[in-house]
Amino acid sequence: MDLFEHARQQEIEATQPLAARMRPRTLDEFVGQAHIVGPGRLLRRAIQADQLSSVIFYGPPGTGKTTLARVIANSTKAHFIAINAVLAGVKDIREAISVAQERRSLYGQRTILFVDEVHRFNKAQQDALLPWVENGTVILIGATTENPYFEVNKALVSRSRIFQLKPLTEEELRAVAHRALAEPERGYGQLDIRLDGDALDHLVNVANGDARAVLNALELAVETTPPGPDGAIHVTREVAEESIQRRAVLYDKEGDVHFDTISAFIKSLRGSDPDAALYWMARMVYAGEDPRFIFRRMLIFAGEDVGLADPNALRVVVAAAQAFEYVGMPEGRFHLAEAALYLATAPKSNSTMAFFDALATVEQEREADIPAHLRDASRDKEGFGHGEGYLYPHAYRDHWVAQQYLPDMLQGKAFYLPSDQGYERSIRDRVARQREAQLAAMLEGRAVAPLEVLTTSPTDRSRDRWLQRTISGAGVRLGALRDRLFDAAGVQRHHVVLDLNATSGLLTWEAVRRAPEGHVWALAQDEQSAAALRQQATRLPELERPVVLVGELPDLPALVRAAQTVDSPAAEVLRFDVIVGRNALGRLPDKAAALRLLAGLLAPEGCLVLAEALLRRAQRLHTLADLALLGADVAAKVVAAEEAIYADPSTPLVNWDADDLRKAAEAVRLVVVTLDVEPQTVEQQITPALLERWFASSGPGFRPSYADHLAATLTSDELAALRALFERQLANQVVPWANSVAFLVAARPR
Repeated sequence: MDLFEHARQQEIEATQPLAARMRPRTLDEFVGQAHIVGPGRLLRRAIQADQLSSVIFYGPPGTGKTTLARVIANSTKAHFIAINAVLAGVKDIREAISVAQERRSLYGQRTILFVDEVHRFNKAQQDALLPWVENGTVILIGATTENPYFEVNKALVSRSRIFQLKPLTEEELRAVAHRALAEPERGYGQLDIRLDGDALDHLVNVANGDARAVLNALELAVETTPPGPDGAIHVTREVAEESIQRRAVLYDKEGDVHFDTISAFIKSLRGSDPDAALYWMARMVYAGEDPRFIFRRMLIFAGEDVGLADPNALRVVVAAAQAFEYVGMPEGRFHLAEAALYLATAPKSNSTMAFFDALATVEQEREADIPAHLRDASRDKEGFGHGEGYLYPHAYRDHWVAQQYLPDMLQGKAFYLPSDQGYERSIRDRVARQREAQLAAMLEGRAVAPLEVLTTSPTDRSRDRWLQRTISGAGVRLGALRDRLFDAAGVQRHHVVLDLNATSGLLTWEAVRRAPEGHVWALAQDEQSAAALRQQATRLPELERPVVLVGELPDLPALVRAAQTVDSPAAEVLRFDVIVGRNALGRLPDKAAALRLLAGLLAPEGCLVLAEALLRRAQRLHTLADLALLGADVAAKVVAAEEAIYADPSTPLVNWDADDLRKAAEAVRLVVVTLDVEPQTVEQQITPALLERWFASSGPGFRPSYADHLAATLTSDELAALRALFERQLANQVVPWANSVAFLVAARPR
């Protein structure tokens, strides 16, 4: 670049709009989107390590999609090429690929291809790009305001990570505005600008999460306001209102937001929430949605979700739609509101879905003959007897008579199930009684032979599954426990997750699966377990591997600080969005201190989910055998000695219960969302080896055995008699084994 070109470039940059001049250049300058570029997130680590793979940034305007691409351009050693899908074609793609191939062959340099508005590429253009992304010639960064799962080639989507950017919060928009006012070179730091608080409130409120809208409005306000006598530019509420008058609403009648908003509207109607229904409908009307589209969806809703619970709903919506055609806008909004409010407050029933059950039966079952008495009798009654035997309902009491209407193979099939809501409640009993009468007629042979019905009865698969039992269901139980923990935690793909007891990896690998764009940390109690986890992690890409720590829970904060890579002075101390643990607290003598420590590691609104075995409620061995054979005195001594094990206040494993866990959590200002105690009964095989462990002496330095505990009360002869009884009655037997697990879900308030 010569001096003249450099001067022209500087002039272009100086005359750019404020939003372009203030575009962040580094991650430290970037505002918002902490869920994908905050400390510990996958994308931040990939950018800082210069190990980016193909990604697509999806989100509304002004949230930082292009800015993130520019930050990557400033951070990477790869060659960076940027094209805009609105202006570029296949020729531009080929030129970019040619440059990428040349740089890779000559210099061994990777190439990042940034495609802005990638959804604007047609299928041929996206297909032209696909093979070069697939073979690694280019690393794709796509930016789009449309849902990539709908608008981008599925093959490209499958080879890219999707990061969704959200509208900026009001605090983040204020930070953007203040930075523009303070920045001396790119912003207005050299000017004396007085921005009133209510003026900034207006700019932030109307911008609706769009940083570009805030900066554009601020620029217009500053550039069009002359300095006062004191030389200061005073931006008042009135000036701000002139700079940005109408809220920016992201709404494309053919786009993702269109479908998301109408979905929210319908679900609010279904949920009988009139306030939410009016809000979402107002969003659509404000954005210019065709009211006829809204009426069409309400007409569908009246049949699908209200149905016969209130047959008048369909009439009301039809009348409102017709009235709208007479009146038009803006007064027609009254009819929109009336229809929406009626549907939202009407009783609900989706019993009309019975038609689709019938349709599925038609599609799946062999076509059945129409019963002869239901066939048309006007043409061949004499020859084939069609219509013969039909009972005319109006000739009977209540205008109804029991007779066969379904084909023989479908007798007894029920499609329509009336709800207990509104009008349907009044007909439910009548329908049930008539079905009972039909069934009675069928079984008595007046409708169809009983043998035919019985032999076509479907197999009850759920009953068959219920009959399948196994002695060892540990894998199933642990899988269910794992799923329960993670469902309660609500882990999102971008979350930073900590597994407190990662010895087996049960929770660690589930966290890795559920948070692929976040990061997983795991605490193992010994180096052997940690080595096993690290060995399993080698199959994952380096950036996706969990951080494996070794130590006890009280050492956790120091271990995290030591392992955390602080990449810049502005990096925050790592906090976890979700902390999960299975039997992580039981061995600790001070569980309140442990919860205080964990609360300090949680991010604001972070979630702590624990499954802790309540050993105080564990299975008592004395209930498994008939102790009466030992004599009443010895039996009483055994029961008392065993119960004393679980009442020992000095033993951390048993000196607490679920309520103690609740109190400890509340003492450290965690909000206990739920605390459930789930009794469980499993089948346990009492092997000779297990009996040996119960009655062998543990020796000094080891946890006492069952016999060690009982020896303080029972004589050696009594212990020997108890062991002999257990061996006679329990050896190699499968017995029900009871235990209880406390499931704690707690959150740290913001």
